[in-house]
Amino acid sequence: MSGSVSVIITTYNNPEYLRRVLEGYTVQSTYPDELIIADDGSGGETADIVRLFALRSPFTVRHVWQDDLGFRAASIRNRAIKTSSADYLIFSDGDCIPHRRFIEDHKRLMRPGWFVQGKRMLVGKEESLKFNPAGAAGLVFKCIRGQLSGCHHIARFPGFAPEKKGLRGIKTCNMAVFRAVLLKVNGFNEDFKGWGREDAELAARLFAYGLRRKDPPFSAIVYHLWHEENPRESLAENDRMLEETVRSGVHICANGIRKNLALNTRESRQAGTK
Repeated sequence: MSGSVSVIITTYNNPEYLRRVLEGYTVQSTYPDELIIADDGSGGETADIVRLFALRSPFTVRHVWQDDLGFRAASIRNRAIKTSSADYLIFSDGDCIPHRRFIEDHKRLMRPGWFVQGKRMLVGKEESLKFNPAGAAGLVFKCIRGQLSGCHHIARFPGFAPEKKGLRGIKTCNMAVFRAVLLKVNGFNEDFKGWGREDAELAARLFAYGLRRKDPPFSAIVYHLWHEENPRESLAENDRMLEETVRSGVHICANGIRKNLALNTRESRQAGTK
């Protein structure tokens, strides 16, 4: 299926990782139509890297920034969604280097009525300092040495993407969905602050809207560079909000791209089932 594609990359004060991630998009077998940096309040070094990259990039690059008021991934992703002009949005993170066929694979998988949950391979702490995904033989060697996890993802079966139900494994470091659908469900829920579950809550509403989930195990891969874990102090409250969304069956959030929507739970549930 044809359609314009935007990659939305969330980042916060990790300019060296971001620089390497951006380089990964210059060697893609298929370029995106645009790439948007969704910046959750980084300092000037990140802005400089994005500016210099945009000057030589073969595709449009945009930088969307918000004040540093803590972890607000939902808010900055919504700003990026509004900024994007593409039909199809691929979400990833500033610590995830894409496989060289990442865009090509996602374009192959895009279909109305579906969203795609891609996979990641975890790169070890020491290996992350110098990791370069070029060359399958090198990846196999790194797997043997324990420097990469999820090594079965190295196999290439493009287009194979079985349906998966439920929220297990939902991660916006590698997720794709049509922009028009994101507008229908009102984007990410900005009530989620601090690390965790804003991605699963979005997926719960995509299911409620009537979408189905594809999980490609052998294509559309990213390599997740090691970093310290984010603080988890908001996780209990975020879990509670996720459970409420699942229980209610609504497909729209009140505090998303549009603010302060008055929701009728029964009508939202019926709209989602169509």
